[in-house]
Amino acid sequence: MNFPAELKYTEDHEWIRVDGDVATVGITDFAQKELGDVIFVDITGVGSTLAQGEVFGSVEAVKTVSDLFLPVSGEVLEVNDEIEKSPELVNSDPYGRGWIIKMRVENPADLEALLSDGAYRELVGA
Repeated sequence: MNFPAELKYTEDHEWIRVDGDVATVGITDFAQKELGDVIFVDITGVGSTLAQGEVFGSVEAVKTVSDLFLPVSGEVLEVNDEIEKSPELVNSDPYGRGWIIKMRVENPADLEALLSDGAYRELVGA
């Protein structure tokens, strides 16, 4: 499994990459493997400001549906149009073309509560 060191992770298996005050969010390689084949991604929070840990959508796989939790407080700015047409990108490229949303980070201090790659690797037993 892949755990890029430049990302931060949540205990709910989302990753976040911050560039200035805009962050890209997706689900981890571990999460996509556990879910199985992703067939639909539903984002409900576009344009709204949500608190850290709030649900901003869900991922539907053949086996199950899993909620997506915002890693940090902020406004959901954009949804990846590519995964609306090709949800399997979440499986094949979770840290690249399979990203889910872009958001504006409201409180940079929220990042301190997230996991490093090593701590996340330990959490999932990898």
